[in-house]
Amino acid sequence: MIEVVLRAVRVDVGTSTPLLLLEEVGGRRVLPIFIGAPEAAAIAYALQGVRAPRPMSHDLLGNVIDELGAQLFSVEIVELRDNTFYANLRLLQSGREVIVSARPSDAVALALRVGAPILVSDSLMDDEGKILDLDVEDDDDEEAPNEADLVAELREFLDTIRPEDFGQ
Repeated sequence: MIEVVLRAVRVDVGTSTPLLLLEEVGGRRVLPIFIGAPEAAAIAYALQGVRAPRPMSHDLLGNVIDELGAQLFSVEIVELRDNTFYANLRLLQSGREVIVSARPSDAVALALRVGAPILVSDSLMDDEGKILDLDVEDDDDEEAPNEADLVAELREFLDTIRPEDFGQ
């Protein structure tokens, strides 16, 4: 497994679809994953540290895991099958490992909220990882993406999305 960090959340110009860019730690490859607008918003809220008056879905899941005495050990993006990415939540409860299937976008949103590492399988990164020059827009001395810019970009996208854009 390869540890990755959320390098950026962008909106693909051609499809107007949010895109996660997960960059390997200590490497140059990036795993791009298209996600839905609600998940992009949830990730933006996590990046910004926004706390809703009542728990949002990913906060709720984190609270349930905590109340059950478990810990989210890691999230793992493990497979691409029929153009769909698959992920697992690796939980530790009473010394026992529990694996729960999840969408990568939900897994990343949860990991950001609870501080769990995000991992990608070696074979998936080998097959789907891309080498991208992500520093074009960043200042040379910036290590992490500018969260305010990411949130502004997502807000702009969410302001222009229409309900009919979700029909398939």
